[in-house]
Amino acid sequence: MKKNVWIMNHYAGSMFFDKGGRHYNFAKYLRRSGYEPVIFCANSMHGKQEAYFDDKNLWHEHVAEEINTPFVFVKARLYQGNGKQRVLNMIDFYFNVKKTAKQYAKKHGIPDVIYASSVHPLTLVAGIQLAKYFGVKCICEVRDLWPESIVAYSTRLTKANPLIKFLYTGEKWIYVHADALIFTVEGAYDYIVEQSWEREIPRDKDHYINNGVDLEVFSYNHDHYQIKDSHLQSADIFKIVYIGSIRKVNNLSALLDTAKVVTNPKMKFLIWGDGDERTMLERRVRDERIDNVIFKGKVEKKYIPYIVSCADVNLIHGGDQGKALFRFGISPNKMFDCFAAGKPIIMDVLAKYNPVERWDAGICIDSIDKLPEALEGIHQTDEQTRRVMGERAYQAAQTFDFKPLTQKLLGIIEGK
Repeated sequence: MKKNVWIMNHYAGSMFFDKGGRHYNFAKYLRRSGYEPVIFCANSMHGKQEAYFDDKNLWHEHVAEEINTPFVFVKARLYQGNGKQRVLNMIDFYFNVKKTAKQYAKKHGIPDVIYASSVHPLTLVAGIQLAKYFGVKCICEVRDLWPESIVAYSTRLTKANPLIKFLYTGEKWIYVHADALIFTVEGAYDYIVEQSWEREIPRDKDHYINNGVDLEVFSYNHDHYQIKDSHLQSADIFKIVYIGSIRKVNNLSALLDTAKVVTNPKMKFLIWGDGDERTMLERRVRDERIDNVIFKGKVEKKYIPYIVSCADVNLIHGGDQGKALFRFGISPNKMFDCFAAGKPIIMDVLAKYNPVERWDAGICIDSIDKLPEALEGIHQTDEQTRRVMGERAYQAAQTFDFKPLTQKLLGIIEGK
């Protein structure tokens, strides 16, 4: 009999429309392996005063036809920003997903396993409580170390804050009561040891499944969604490609400062993405005549494989905030697209458990100030050496392809 796997991710609604993302890909390959996945998510769009579907009902079920997987959209109030309304949205989802799951079970039968994924911990609490109600196993996936990430990114909140202390207590409760834990960073058990929780949370409960790339889709999109761009297609320039958000936390101002001291006329920084700092940074480029930086604007995800594959080097810029968390590992989604491109990578992040270093797929530096030297080093490297770097990057992508990652997930589901 096929096993029913209920995946709970508050923010998975966008995956239904984007036809991609971590849990969309897991559902795709779980189904191919003979399992019956269902994805529960909020009906509210993240950060927008909009719902995906009519929000009069408690829940709506819609099938993602490409992967033949139901998405259950659960009612939660609309919100913008990160204030009180977002917290209330999380609380809504916590209560409503439990009601929805019980109603869904009456119609379709109970799950064999619940796979609850953060960002916020209330989804994990709901998953544990529902698993107990149904008498099944609960796997809790931690994609953000709450509240450690709050402390790392905040300029005001410290571990001594009563609210933060309460959140640490709640986090430990989740880790203790989950049947298995999945972390997206390799050094998560180091964090558990730092918190002195290892007696209650044994190492064999901890599992590591990084973010990844669906090479099947990457290859298809590379071949079918190409853009005409004079810089990408030019053989006369050395193309340094950045794709990602352009917000304060990404600190692309520092990248522009660095670009100003890059003197090699062949080097061009090609930046794809959008965010609230884009207009300001484009103005800087014009006003300061930073001629080697070109903003390309927002791009649909389906074009990313072609863009990163045209690069001479792909840049992963870590920004300034949250670096304290890098001691536990890193898992930015863009890194796996860069691996799949089969081109050298420069990452201005020194992190423990760093896949770029492990696979020797490029150069890792501890500061954006060292970027000019790193770029010149790769530019001066012979073509064969750069090709070998790219081949190692692609080998990493094969390890982080969602097909083998799903096999790791199946091992946890089956308790192997």
